[in-house]
Amino acid sequence: MAERHFLSLADWSREELELLLELSAAIKSDPDHYADALAGQSLAMVFQKASTRTRVSFEVGMHQLGGHALFLSASDIQLHRGETIADTAQVLSRYTHGIMARVFAHQDLLDLATHGSVPVINGLSDLSHPCQALADYFTLREIRGELAGLKMAYVGDGNNVAHALMYGAAKLGLRFSIACPRGYEPNPAVLKNASAQAQKLGSPLPEVTCDPMEAVQGADCVYTDVWTSMGQEAETQKRLAAFQGFQVTPATMAAASPKAVFMHCLPAHRGEEVAAEVIDGQQSVVFDEAENRLHVQKAILVTLMGEKGD
Repeated sequence: MAERHFLSLADWSREELELLLELSAAIKSDPDHYADALAGQSLAMVFQKASTRTRVSFEVGMHQLGGHALFLSASDIQLHRGETIADTAQVLSRYTHGIMARVFAHQDLLDLATHGSVPVINGLSDLSHPCQALADYFTLREIRGELAGLKMAYVGDGNNVAHALMYGAAKLGLRFSIACPRGYEPNPAVLKNASAQAQKLGSPLPEVTCDPMEAVQGADCVYTDVWTSMGQEAETQKRLAAFQGFQVTPATMAAASPKAVFMHCLPAHRGEEVAAEVIDGQQSVVFDEAENRLHVQKAILVTLMGEKGD
């Protein structure tokens, strides 16, 4: 039987994602019950990109599940000296029970999954950030109970986080509206695929606009991310100019539902993509999201490497 991977929410069915959310809630409410779920197992954590939340949550999560995590930066292993992803995948598969990788190119994850023989988890790639998106929807589920029928509004760059949230909305029955400056829209192939999946499942089709106030009208959640992601530093000044008018401010939040929450995957740049009074205000749930990365990723680890949640 081929190994199951967690590379994109597009690869998982609505029922499977709902089971992951339910398992996340069970693990969060009774972590001791899962303290030996991955006893004796090891997770290789490959980091081409630096991280706070991804590294700490996966490392602590494996420990809390009774397993062990190995941090492998690009300079710690032979990838930086020219060893292929294929060879790396095969070697790590002989030593460990799973691989989590935080990479620049999504193709590296696909190659790890193709050539390895253990589950591969996407800790972030240029195309998608599914662990973050699932934690975001888990957080919204805790607050609102049911996800289907809610509206998620995303303001900013049509990046990997936006892609993952778009797929999650299609799968889980939310309305997804994204406002981006021209030239910074989501990947057209992702938009097309997410639209097809939404149509197949009877979910609202994703909406793309250049008007932030249009996007957030009546939204149950307003989401943003940094305007310049890792690897795009040379574009900083260009992006700062392009994204003027896309900061999430108190006025932006006022256009959303009165019960709307503010979300951000962190790290945040106060005064750029979000006003300090929003991210530090009463509607903000950014640290709940950050905590929930731990619980959701433990559910992913148990599902892929354990006894399917038993």
